[in-house]
Amino acid sequence: MNWIILIIAGLFEVGFTSCLKLSNNFTHYKWSIGFFICITLSFILLNIAIQTIPIGTAYAIWTGIGAVGTVIMGIYLYNEPTDFWRLLFIFMLIGSIIGLKTVSR
Repeated sequence: MNWIILIIAGLFEVGFTSCLKLSNNFTHYKWSIGFFICITLSFILLNIAIQTIPIGTAYAIWTGIGAVGTVIMGIYLYNEPTDFWRLLFIFMLIGSIIGLKTVSR
């Protein structure tokens, strides 16, 4: 169950980074509130997950989900580049996340 909570925490990390961009330095009220809600939920859920998942593993997976998700959002919402090297390293990061989950107890 805590692995699912960790994945949800990572998705909220994508939410808070996306809201951070859209808040325009906290000048847009609604996106700023979204940022604070998402970051709070992300950290609460991460805290729950680390009760049974090793902190190093949980943190790496949490940040990995956030990084990959944020890059995907950037590609789709902001037309960020999708060159070979960028995509290669994103796929390597995804492989690392899966690897960490696979070798964790």
